[in-house]
Amino acid sequence: MKVVVIQENVMMPNLTPEEVTAHWNKLKEIPGVDLEVKFPKGYPMPDELHDLVGDADVVFGIWISDSVINEEWLSKHPNLKYIATLGHGWREFDVEMTRRKGMTITNTVYGAQTIAEYGWALLMEVCHHVNVHSDLIKKTDWTIKDENGYPVEASKFDHVVTPQIELYGKTCGIFGLGAIGLAFAKMAAGFGMRVISYSRHKKVGAIYSFIEQVDFDTLLKESDVISIHAPFTADTADTFDKEAFAKMKDGVIIINTARGGLIVEEDLMAALDSGKVYAAGLDVLRDEPPVGDNPLFHTEKTSITGHIAWLTKESRLRAVDMAIENFQHYLNGIPTSVIN
Repeated sequence: MKVVVIQENVMMPNLTPEEVTAHWNKLKEIPGVDLEVKFPKGYPMPDELHDLVGDADVVFGIWISDSVINEEWLSKHPNLKYIATLGHGWREFDVEMTRRKGMTITNTVYGAQTIAEYGWALLMEVCHHVNVHSDLIKKTDWTIKDENGYPVEASKFDHVVTPQIELYGKTCGIFGLGAIGLAFAKMAAGFGMRVISYSRHKKVGAIYSFIEQVDFDTLLKESDVISIHAPFTADTADTFDKEAFAKMKDGVIIINTARGGLIVEEDLMAALDSGKVYAAGLDVLRDEPPVGDNPLFHTEKTSITGHIAWLTKESRLRAVDMAIENFQHYLNGIPTSVIN
């Protein structure tokens, strides 16, 4: 059984490619596995994947979308029966076609805590701008004294330059109550917030008992903070448009660690300009990487990072281990995390 791993570039300062490869080498312990770990310079385009996948029976590390998971692309890899994406999310593809081919496609829910923590960090940045205040203290020359020996810049020490926002008692709305949304909801509850959520399917079980599950309009109308955790699909694309923003409270905070396409960026910019949205913390954008300038880059009301919420050493290695575990379950006849 030929198994191919497409190992993406390691983009963290505290993790080496060799450490990641060592985790993938655990696949060699599975009887019958002939493992090849391949190292493209950047993530390959669909046509470039053909040489990497070749005649493999199993491949790890493909991004799932209809540009790859389609009849034409798969026809060049007739041996392929198992595909594992290393991410939580995927784009829509022809599920029935993959079933007819007898394929199993899995995702890897490795980073719920990591991504939720990063989303919370974005919220803390919006509420407190700690680095701004740290720079104020560190970059002030405290050695300059007046005639009484008192620091000339003394007023800067007990002073805030951005509004400080307390979350206790406010309402946090979660859009998409999957694993990441649930982790974020627990953090909000820990800060003393009322937590409400909207998901396409109501969640059942004791772990959701602290969350009020509401309709979408209620989420918009009652939330002081809205954190987005839904997948990007035809149904969720452009969910947060001018109509949605109009229904929100004045001064709402938006956090998005899901996918940029869930927000109409022009409408978000207009809502920021009007004050309807107080601020936005975004780890994702519609175009990644950006293909040009973006008005969201030129306002102090946004904090924007480059889709890095998942990039901790712990989560990167956890993704490999979980993907291998999912594959072992598949070999044992009990596949897990199946998305087709």
